Amino acid sequence: MIRHNFKKLKIWQNGMDLVDETYQMVGTFPDSERFNLISQLTRCAVSIPSNIAEGTSKSTNKHFNKFIEDSLGSAYEWETQLIVAYRLKYIDKKRFEKLENKIQELQKMISGFQVGLQ
Repeated sequence: MIRHNFKKLKIWQNGMDLVDETYQMVGTFPDSERFNLISQLTRCAVSIPSNIAEGTSKSTNKHFNKFIEDSLGSAYEWETQLIVAYRLKYIDKKRFEKLENKIQELQKMISGFQVGLQ
């Protein structure tokens, strides 16, 4: 297995962009969500690139794949929480659609990367 430099992986870079956007977004949420939706969204967002980075340290593609799978799971979890935020009217339709497109594109990229590991 070739070890990847996680900082050069587009999926990691896009994941880090999502982290930035998540922190910007949740800054507008009510304080009552600090330990609920805000915490969930930020933990999921950070988990996406973190799992990719951790996976690059593994010695086999099989082990790396497990971390890519976890990253993908966090991406789907993040999308669900985005939908919750929209339904609660914490974000407007324009921001929701922009972020929904961004996370769905990242999910496709992570899935494509995963296929390349098999």
